[in-house]
Formats: sequence, structure tokens, C-alpha cells
Amino acid sequence: MRYITFALGKGRLAEKALEMLESIGITCEEMKDKNSRKLIFVNEELKLKFFLAKAPDVPTYVEYGAADIGIVGKDTILEENRKNYEVLDLGFGKCRMCVCGPASAKELLQHHEMIRVATKYPGIAKDYFYNKKHQTVDIIKLNGSIELAPIVGLSEVIVDIVETGSTLRENGLEVLEEICPLSARMIVNQVSMKMEAERINQIIKDLREKL
Repeated sequence: MRYITFALGKGRLAEKALEMLESIGITCEEMKDKNSRKLIFVNEELKLKFFLAKAPDVPTYVEYGAADIGIVGKDTILEENRKNYEVLDLGFGKCRMCVCGPASAKELLQHHEMIRVATKYPGIAKDYFYNKKHQTVDIIKLNGSIELAPIVGLSEVIVDIVETGSTLRENGLEVLEEICPLSARMIVNQVSMKMEAERINQIIKDLREKL
């Protein structure tokens, strides 16, 4: 029996994913050792392997078959736009992808004016403005605190993940438009889905019953 390999997005997401997998009897004691320097963790009994990766890399590992199953946020799936099957909404890590800015920017969005949009997610921003709103915008990719962009005049609006909205309010910004809801999802390699259909479908079924 070959190993089925899981790629988990590092951080809170991985912790939550492991909890969820444990609830259906998929455990990996090795991963609980916070001091471990290992990169790949194995459950010999169940013939499973696990590794942690930076979230944007998870869909890539899955597309190329280095992992059979990935658990990562919907934002990453949309931004990376890889060829995988999205099979399950795991229901945790809920938030929204939104267009945000000062209240005064609302009009600019309605009148389809040429505006600058700062974001960590240029792919999602481009798809939203070009394909859904049919508005030509100048997209500026940033890596740090996106909220800063409209405050210092780099952009009129931002596209970012909103959980509670408190950071926005503290900085005089608000949600102007919602792009889509986000949460943790399970993705599967397209070949693995055929080759290991029975085992993978069983995992999906067991998880679905826990949701």
C-alpha cells in the first residue's frame, strides 16, 4: 500500500486541520513535538505522511503530486489558481475577501473610475475588478500592512481578508464590497483522486460527517 501524503498550511490552519483529522482517527504523534526539526512526519500504521508548507506552496505541491491532499485557505486556492480538485469546505478559519477603503472611495467603485488597488492578492483583485466589475484598475502588490496604502495615499482602496473588521475601523477604513467568503478547504491531486479513490473518498466521507 502506498503512502497518502498530506500538505498542511503552516500555523493555526495546520493545528486546526490536525485536530480535525484526529477526530476521524488520523493521528500523527510526531507532529506534536514542537522541537522536532523533521520536515516529513509519518504514520507507518495508517500509511500516511504529513508535511508543513507555506500556504501559497500547498496548491503547488498538490498539483504536481508531491502531496495527494492539501489543507489550505480558499484565499490561497483562488490566488494560486492551480489544477486541483477542491473537495471539502472544512468550515474553520472563516473570514471574507473584501474591497476596503475610506467611505469616500465608495463612489469611485460605483462610477468605474480608474483607481489604484493595493493588495497581497493581485490574482483575486484582478479577477474581481476585470472579470466581475469590468472596471480597469491599477493593481499594486504589497506584502506588509495593506491598510497603510489608502492612509498614505498609495491607493484609493485595498483588497484584503477581513475577519472582524476592527483593524479597518481603527484606521478609518470600512468594507466597501465583499468579493467572497473564505474558509479552510481540502484539495486533492487530480491523479490521486483516481488512483487512491477508495482511501481518499473515505477520508472525505469521515470528515464530512464531523462537519
